[in-house]
Amino acid sequence: MNENVTFELIGAILILLGSIISVISAIGIIRFYDIYTRAHAATKTTTLAVLITLVGVFIYVWLGEGYMSVRLMLGIVFVFITAPVSGHLVLRAAYRANVKMADETAEDELRPVLFKESSEKKEQEREDQ
Repeated sequence: MNENVTFELIGAILILLGSIISVISAIGIIRFYDIYTRAHAATKTTTLAVLITLVGVFIYVWLGEGYMSVRLMLGIVFVFITAPVSGHLVLRAAYRANVKMADETAEDELRPVLFKESSEKKEQEREDQ
């Protein structure tokens, strides 16, 4: 096998792997119960899928075609930095807007930290009853 064919095959396998992870992400978004678990599936696996796909395209273009694409490198860096941050901000906004968690959620460790006054009032009300 030619060296270029090997690199093209590696790039194609990475692109296919990114596509498979993207489908798994879509299944997770449909299957999970609330905004928090759905957003987790969307941000983590989709970021990984896009990064693997872009790395596959980068390898294909760089080693198969013979030139380095600065746009692809910037795309990889941009997705790697912005996708987790945007997912975190969306979930933070949902949490602060008091979007209900799924019934399967065992414990909410953030509520006493963020809402000290309201949790102290609730504890007082429980003690009064």
